Amino acid sequence: MSDDATLQTMMPGQILARGVCRHMLGHGFVTVEEFVPESGLRFDVLALGPKGELWVIECKSGRADFRSDQKWQGYLPFCDRFFWAVDADFPTEILPEDTGLIIADGYDAEILRFGPETPLAGARRKAMTQRFARHAALRWQAARDPGVARFDSLS
Repeated sequence: MSDDATLQTMMPGQILARGVCRHMLGHGFVTVEEFVPESGLRFDVLALGPKGELWVIECKSGRADFRSDQKWQGYLPFCDRFFWAVDADFPTEILPEDTGLIIADGYDAEILRFGPETPLAGARRKAMTQRFARHAALRWQAARDPGVARFDSLS
């Protein structure tokens, strides 16, 4: 399947996440999508940097998608930086100015604004990094052997 055909099968938020993940890799970050730090929360993208930094990136496909997101402030205690990822047509003026901003498409992204850095406490960082590793390993196992690994065991 060609790259363009793959994009045609994806939802708008998934397209943004793909571009964000590609861009983060270029900065030395590895990423996981749909990460659950605790019950009731789900990050679109969690990025782990080369120095152990953890960034949460929430992908918003439009104004209604952003307005309906009532949980994003609950994500802040789980990351060193928080970003919104939107496409070039998104009305960025509605996003909080004290958060990061990424413009993305299905192929790449660009960081336009960094939100404040609020370093995690050591114990939280260790727990999040371990969850990240477990999540990534389970995803890989599920891709390699779908009959054994289950995505619903990722919490």
